Amino acid sequence: MSKRNKIIYWIATVWLSLGMTSSGVIQLIGLEEEIKFILDLGYPAYFLTLLGVWKILGVVAILVPKYPLLKEWAYAGFFFTTTGAIYSHIVMGDEISEMFGGVLLLILTIVSWYFRPDSRKIVSLNNK
Repeated sequence: MSKRNKIIYWIATVWLSLGMTSSGVIQLIGLEEEIKFILDLGYPAYFLTLLGVWKILGVVAILVPKYPLLKEWAYAGFFFTTTGAIYSHIVMGDEISEMFGGVLLLILTIVSWYFRPDSRKIVSLNNK
């Protein structure tokens, strides 16, 4: 892996981790504003706890060494979470500015996944 790719990977991964951790913690705290926000999107309030736990566990999975299959699941979860958030805003007719956080986290998820080092990828028997 080139030095440039390593730098891109770590910048995207650190920002992705910060974004998912901060939003996960906010969801776990269950602030009134956050509860109203999720209810306005049509989801039950308990969904915040589920999302918050998944996001924090996903960050741990992506940052710890080894466990490439777990990392794939975490990246997939982040992809589904962010695209689901973006789609929810579109369906509810929200302004584009409401989707900025989701779009940014989606881009960071894709960049981090794409530039991840070989040691963080699943190795198939065909690639050996």
